[in-house]
Amino acid sequence: MTQASSVHAEFDRRTQPFRRELLAHCYRMLGSSDDAEDLVQETYLRAWRAYDGFEGRSSVRTWLYQIATNACLSALQHRSRRVLPSGLGAPATDPSGTPAMDFDVRWLGPLPDALVTDESDDPASVVAVRDSLRLALIACLQQLSGKQRAVLLLRDILDFSAAEVAELLGTTTAAVKSSLQRARARLDELGAAAADANSPTEPEQRALLDAYMTAFQNADTAAIERLLHRDAVLEMPPATTWFAGKRTCAAYLTGQVLGTPGDWLMLPTIANGQPAAVAYLREREGGYRAFGLAVLTTTDRAITRIAVFGGANLITACGFPDAMPKSGEP
Repeated sequence: MTQASSVHAEFDRRTQPFRRELLAHCYRMLGSSDDAEDLVQETYLRAWRAYDGFEGRSSVRTWLYQIATNACLSALQHRSRRVLPSGLGAPATDPSGTPAMDFDVRWLGPLPDALVTDESDDPASVVAVRDSLRLALIACLQQLSGKQRAVLLLRDILDFSAAEVAELLGTTTAAVKSSLQRARARLDELGAAAADANSPTEPEQRALLDAYMTAFQNADTAAIERLLHRDAVLEMPPATTWFAGKRTCAAYLTGQVLGTPGDWLMLPTIANGQPAAVAYLREREGGYRAFGLAVLTTTDRAITRIAVFGGANLITACGFPDAMPKSGEP
């Protein structure tokens, strides 16, 4: 083995174990799994170029977080914040209308858990990661400035000390403490922790997900309505139109989405630490093509929010094929 290849092997050995957690961090900063993937790639490229000068005054993990966080902050200087439809205006009142679409908005996207967690991970750490990736929290984080976002994540999610954060960001400990105080206050205003008041158990979430998928596959409108909370929200970026309230959401799904029994095929997964369904839509030939990902927010008894994100790439990122055969075929 040449010296160069030996150094490269050493670099991979020391840095690759942190790739998944860096992806989660960049996603929290940016609100897009695609953007996060790009910034992780950039982080590793910068780290490789600077590896000869790495003196070990901090851990490799801390060094990588410094590079990743500052790369994200640089990216955020040139990008507007990402949003969900409910962050743009009032809900629509006519479920029979055609939803308005806007492909120029920088939409918040989901993050399949398969990209950031592994079955071999410690269960406690998986729970912590999932809690820090909730869609509602990610949406609230987008309301903070880039620097406030970074400080909050490094301190409250990743548990770096104020002094360590100051060094990572090239600022003072006093500035870090001030930014953290403002960030926490802003999240409190936005109600970022409200969902924790009635947190459902994993079996309760899975039961609601199973019931949702069954209702969809059977085009069972009554079951869909029973599953929805009275204040349920339905949003479907890139549609700017969104709906609020059990009756309006159910009416839209019944009139414009459900179709007939067998039109939809759904399989369970997890995204943003939440129950989610990968959705396939039946084609004329009888097979199913990938449609997108529905991420559910629930109480212990009802679905409070359905966020639907289109794209076959989300299906494959969750570990599923982009097409499924018709019933009875291998």
